[in-house]
Amino acid sequence: MFNKKIGAVLIIGAGIGGIQTALDLAELGFKVYMVDKYPSIGGIMAKLDKTFPTNDCSMCILAPKMVEVSRNPNIELITYSEVVKLEGGAGNFTVTIKKNPRYVYEDKCKNCGLCAMRCPVRVPNEFNENLDLRTSIHIPFPQSVPSVYLIDPENCLHLNNEICMLCEKTCEANAINFNQKEEFLTLNVGAIVLSFGADLFDPTILSNYGYSKFSNVITSIEFERILNASGPFSGHVLRPSDRTIPKKILWINCIGSRNKTLNNNYCSSVCCMYSIKEAVIAREHEPSLECYVMYMDIRSVGKNFEQYYNRAEHEGIHFIKGRVSNLEEDPITQDIIVRYEDFENQKLIEDRFQLVVLSIGFEPSESTVEFCKRIGINLNKYKFCKTSPFSPLKTNKPGIFVCGTLSGPKDIPETVAEASGVAGEVSTLLPVSYTHLRAHETSLHLVCRLLL
Repeated sequence: MFNKKIGAVLIIGAGIGGIQTALDLAELGFKVYMVDKYPSIGGIMAKLDKTFPTNDCSMCILAPKMVEVSRNPNIELITYSEVVKLEGGAGNFTVTIKKNPRYVYEDKCKNCGLCAMRCPVRVPNEFNENLDLRTSIHIPFPQSVPSVYLIDPENCLHLNNEICMLCEKTCEANAINFNQKEEFLTLNVGAIVLSFGADLFDPTILSNYGYSKFSNVITSIEFERILNASGPFSGHVLRPSDRTIPKKILWINCIGSRNKTLNNNYCSSVCCMYSIKEAVIAREHEPSLECYVMYMDIRSVGKNFEQYYNRAEHEGIHFIKGRVSNLEEDPITQDIIVRYEDFENQKLIEDRFQLVVLSIGFEPSESTVEFCKRIGINLNKYKFCKTSPFSPLKTNKPGIFVCGTLSGPKDIPETVAEASGVAGEVSTLLPVSYTHLRAHETSLHLVCRLLL
């Protein structure tokens, strides 16, 4: 039934893993469809300030790849969309995709921003982890790909039967369409790559940390946005409560990981290193800061990770081997009072910090688990995609591959390595579409001639 093999690939999820897979497959001559449920590609990496252990700018690494994806003739982006049906087998899958309405024509929007300037609605900005506000019509972040605005239907006055339409009146490109409906697309592909990653743990359920109750207890991804020059505080290290510079900051590791009561009895791989990185970068922004990292074990297992840890300790980052009992807020100063056990000195200690950062780990999202079960993908006991140690990129379904944190917690370099590995696996399964290969080679030759 599925003897005919189609030389096209569907990638579900457009974080750094999906992006690298798409670029590698396109270079090999395959037609690539990339689907992502968010309005822009980029994933979690787009929110990061720096990457460890080199402290390179995250967006400086990611943005050129995002642009390359958008310009590659072999790659077709289908953002703000989700897969609703999957049939067939290895070499010949039929996939149905639901494309959500942006209420903005993608081919007409000029990304001028005039519509957002006139929009009267202000709501929490999810890209900046709700630390500032955005308008109802917005673009997720300045480097978004595709660079197209969209209207949030839950907060748009006109879509909620109130008189407004200021964005439509302002748009000189006539790109606004309030009557836009969801569309359904059908694709035929030979292989599918699952790269939609994992969610970050929500510490609200751990009441002893006071997250969402105390304004100066934040998550590590929120601190990434605080550090970022394009973030809510323009790169200044400030407390959310009063926008002042803290004197002492504490990072608490293993939040949501290595926790039997949550059935998350696994290491999230990246928390130790990114908490150290955030402490180092914070001191670069504000040299007077006192930075403390509380840990169970420092797991610095990657290339140059141990040297990075030693460098941080040498540069004045304080490390505490201990476990927090509970956090309380001083109602007057809004400082955080932390009670913890110091394992090395075998003491119970109470200390005061102006800001506490919870180093949260990875966990599969409910939508991921539901999708995998719907298409018959096996999951392990922690609900990550189950793979074999000898075939870490293959699922139990022939023709469906996996890379990145969908199969377990991992850092960016490991995710990128897996992405290139998946491209190699696909290339052994499917025939190259020489039409696409010739088109891509022609475009490369044209560029070379222009440069010469």
